Amino acid sequence: MQSIVGQVPGFVGATGAFDLTFLLVLIPAVSAAVLLLGGRRTNAWGHLLGCAAPIASFAIGLVLFFGLLGKNTNDRQVDQHLFSWVPAGSFHVSVSVLIDPLSAVFVLLITGVGSLIHIYSVGYMAHDPDRRRFFGELNLFVAAMLLLVLADNFLLLYVGWEGVGLASYLLIGFWSYKPTAAVAAKKAFLVNRVGDLGLSLAIMLMFTTFGSVSFRDVFDTASSAHRGTVTAIGLLLLLGACGKSAQFPLQSWLLDAMEGPTPVSALIHAATMVTAGVYLIARSHPIYDVSNDARVLVEIVGAVTLVMGAIIGCAYDDIKKVLAASTMSQIGYMMLAVGLGPGAYAIGILHLLTHGFFKANMFLGAGSVMHGMNDEVNMRRYGGLRKVMPVTFWTFAAGYLAIIGFPLTSGFFSKDKIIEAALDKGGPEGWVLGLLALAGAGLTAFYMSRLMIMTFFGNRRWAKDVHPHESPSVMTSPMVVLAVGSLVAGGLLVLGGSLQHFLTPSVGGSVEVGVHTIAPGVLTALTLVVIAGGVAAAWWLVARKPVPVEQPLNVTPVTWAARRSLYGDALNESVFMRPGAYLTRALVFFDGRGVDGAVNGFAAMVGGTSARARRSQTGFARSYALSMLAGATVVMAALMIARVG
Repeated sequence: MQSIVGQVPGFVGATGAFDLTFLLVLIPAVSAAVLLLGGRRTNAWGHLLGCAAPIASFAIGLVLFFGLLGKNTNDRQVDQHLFSWVPAGSFHVSVSVLIDPLSAVFVLLITGVGSLIHIYSVGYMAHDPDRRRFFGELNLFVAAMLLLVLADNFLLLYVGWEGVGLASYLLIGFWSYKPTAAVAAKKAFLVNRVGDLGLSLAIMLMFTTFGSVSFRDVFDTASSAHRGTVTAIGLLLLLGACGKSAQFPLQSWLLDAMEGPTPVSALIHAATMVTAGVYLIARSHPIYDVSNDARVLVEIVGAVTLVMGAIIGCAYDDIKKVLAASTMSQIGYMMLAVGLGPGAYAIGILHLLTHGFFKANMFLGAGSVMHGMNDEVNMRRYGGLRKVMPVTFWTFAAGYLAIIGFPLTSGFFSKDKIIEAALDKGGPEGWVLGLLALAGAGLTAFYMSRLMIMTFFGNRRWAKDVHPHESPSVMTSPMVVLAVGSLVAGGLLVLGGSLQHFLTPSVGGSVEVGVHTIAPGVLTALTLVVIAGGVAAAWWLVARKPVPVEQPLNVTPVTWAARRSLYGDALNESVFMRPGAYLTRALVFFDGRGVDGAVNGFAAMVGGTSARARRSQTGFARSYALSMLAGATVVMAALMIARVG
């Protein structure tokens, strides 16, 4: 196959193993079609096909990854042209897949972690009558996300972007007979439409500015475009990223999305949907390198969201919603990192990868707890589960240590680098961002320690009809693999700067040497002190006394606000929903009374006039003769008057 960018320096056409790149998307897409359209005849083996598809894509992804490693650094961008999609005069859009370091690491994350989640789902959904449909929609989710990260132009990326939105809607509302699930799916869909509007407008603006929507054309000419236009594109891309990645002010949908089956939550939070916004910003880094204003806003959004998510996580008792708030916060760290600009993009991707391991691990652990507790999600009704669910406890503990940044775990390597990069930005801006990131680390240690204490330690608060038990091996085995990744993946990825060096062709080099605002050793010690303070606060406030089964009503205003997601829904209702409703009503009034009124009024006038004129047509000859006589008389009289005059 001939690449459309075969003659561009840094890009080579697909050859050898790279001709298989399109199979990454095709395999799960075909599997999804078979499972969703095959009907009941696929029920018996549908879950097996559903698991085989991402595993096959993961195997191909490994082949392509090692193929990239075998190339020179400047040649690690291979474009495979499949067919021309939109040929219109001088405007051409192709369906082409780009495998480069950035897309390769996302492919391995999506298919690797996704495969483990699929295997876990075999046990978790074993008794669900719609298990085959569930796996079909999971495969659709994986295929859409792979298309998103492999696209070599923004229009094809948008197709994957919308595919992810569709799949999330179907999976969040999988149990649509539950009103809460149906409402949550609708909410996620509508909130994401706001962000998607931003991305679609950005693509249109790219076309009018650059005459193209391909990554190559847009990025190569971004520096020569008007600065205001590039800033507008960057801000619109950020709006899209905020919707998909649940960042302020479009973060409210993520907490309600927990109404879907727990494997869906793991897939959304760890490997697919919420990482899409971070990918979009990192992939579009040439635009943000040109526009400092757009990049600063990315930083602000990330910093605000990481603190908001952490505060919300401190107040909820629903185990899945605590983890959802944690995802908002951790994605905020990633957005902060990619917003810091050149030298920090790779650090954001590093945290994204380590987060994929420990967050998938903890969501699957939460699902295991629910499996053993008759689907109970209220942590106030847990307690003491470490003894009856030992595998779940130890695997979850690995994720806990990683997310709080315990030394030498995955989160320790990635989160510390973000805090360091924020402080190294220098000036008041660097100090504010760095201190917010540091405060987020302390809050993370608090709410995650609170979750561990309320779930696995303390007094047993189970209902009488609940008999906790360990999950089957088909569920615990993926948790063990993810637990190992939570502990060691970060160290392996940063060993000798391996990940940062590998990502250089896609996002530029990683600047981690030189003069630091705070010496790395001192900053690490300071971060550990803050983390220890968060753990100690959780022990002091939660572990020293029995946890009440009912949620206390006498709480501080901050806790009250946090339990209401810091009024995120109220903000969205005020900023988006109510103005939108008023606009809709105004348009309906204008359309009904204005446009339709004018059309209908003119029609009524013509009809009334016709009805009145029709009365003169009686159909009787004598009436017509009398009318003719009267007319002739009038004419003769007029002529005589004229002659006399």
